[in-house]
Amino acid sequence: DIPLGLFTVLTGVSGSGKSTFAHDVLYLNLARKLGQTPEGEAAPIKELKGSQHLSGVELVDQTAVARTPRSTPAVFLGAFDPIRQLFALTPEAKALDLTTGFFSFNSGAGRCDRCAGNGFEKVEMQFLSDLYVTCPDCNGKRYKASTLDFHYLGKSVDDILNLTVVDAIAFYSLNVSVPPAGLKRHQQIVKLLAPLAEVGLGYLKLGQPLNTLSGGEAQRLKLCQLLSASGGPAATGKLLILDEPTSALGVKQSGVVLKRIVEARNQGLAVIFITHNPRHAYPVGNRFLILNRGQSMGSFAKHEISVDDLTRLMAGGAELEALEHELEASGTIVA
Repeated sequence: DIPLGLFTVLTGVSGSGKSTFAHDVLYLNLARKLGQTPEGEAAPIKELKGSQHLSGVELVDQTAVARTPRSTPAVFLGAFDPIRQLFALTPEAKALDLTTGFFSFNSGAGRCDRCAGNGFEKVEMQFLSDLYVTCPDCNGKRYKASTLDFHYLGKSVDDILNLTVVDAIAFYSLNVSVPPAGLKRHQQIVKLLAPLAEVGLGYLKLGQPLNTLSGGEAQRLKLCQLLSASGGPAATGKLLILDEPTSALGVKQSGVVLKRIVEARNQGLAVIFITHNPRHAYPVGNRFLILNRGQSMGSFAKHEISVDDLTRLMAGGAELEALEHELEASGTIVA
């Protein structure tokens, strides 16, 4: 049984079946039952109970966010909309009746005609993965030269897309000589970008193609998007499955990620947190499920088991047998 409305930690050593259970068994079966259309073949199961208590399910793993250069962190998180609005509010843009759409590299009239705003051209390979080469007309800048003549606070739209998340937050935190309409958008941009800096992605550029991100970077980007949208009635009743979201993170960054996840749980999300190292999640976890070689080794509330005993259960073998005797003697039953 997996309790809802809690921070549930699913743990076990590498190869114990955590990801297979979470993705093939739980996520794919549950998503289809809830009317979602995920990719992949669900593992066959006898029965899945309790889906009536959920409004949706989301899986955050290390699969790629995008396979083309079309999307960027700013676009993915929604920060590029207010950025483009600010360019459309400049006196030069108003004089030419330019709209926000003009500054879009996905559909606007200001984008490069040759690469259609990609900044790259695709070279199809017969037996290998497709290659992307820099567009010779715009030199990877995505826009026509005339579009880059428009500036907001001294920067063109290409200059903005080349800012790192940290630099962009600093730039849009400036409030000097910014009219009220612009100030509101500055605050919106900073709010949307701040989670990236918190989870250690402050070095990403706003215009970096998402197909260049590593698996860990893509996972944290997806997590930021989900958590920023987790507030409100739409989040209530959703199940969020996180597959090793703190892998390769430092202690400080792991703490920030865990804090954000707890906040999402408090706003109505049910959380399943998958990890091979339960120690850093133990302080915030409510329930702990242990897998070993695809088999359940127990389900415990925090007060029923210590973090050291969790580690021993994960190890299995002689240590597990000794621990089972200890837990039986103390009145705790191993499922």
